[in-house]
Amino acid sequence: MKYLNSIVYVLLIVLVNWLFTVVPLVELPGGTMWPPVSLLVGFIFVARDFAQREVGHWVLALMAIGVVLSYFMASPQVAFASATAFLISELLDWAVYTYTKRPLSERILYSSVLGTPADSIVFLSMLGYFSIAGATAMTASKLLGALIVWWLIRKREVTTAEV
Repeated sequence: MKYLNSIVYVLLIVLVNWLFTVVPLVELPGGTMWPPVSLLVGFIFVARDFAQREVGHWVLALMAIGVVLSYFMASPQVAFASATAFLISELLDWAVYTYTKRPLSERILYSSVLGTPADSIVFLSMLGYFSIAGATAMTASKLLGALIVWWLIRKREVTTAEV
């Protein structure tokens, strides 16, 4: 399927936004609330990188489609917070992807390191859940997924270069 990564990206946006509305927050020490669904968000950042390889700058249109669908399938408040956070992280990702000529694994790593904290801070702030501990936990959980994929792709790049 020609646009499989793009379709997966849009579906992940909708799925995760919906999950944010149905999966309860977990209280961390000190009373900070943390959304366990944030563990899945790192995969959206990676899916975006693959979608961007397929459609280039049109990845922003895919994000808009995901946000519109999320508005109807999830809470409008979550969809709006998600859209704003995604837009900021997407623009950071777009800049990394457009202006660096590094291997895919490095672009995934750099865009995730820049985008995930921005996404976490904006998203939690807009929902009224921001705290340093919460943003740190959310960022770390997102980066975990991105690091797994970065490692797998980096391993494939090294293996391919050796052949």
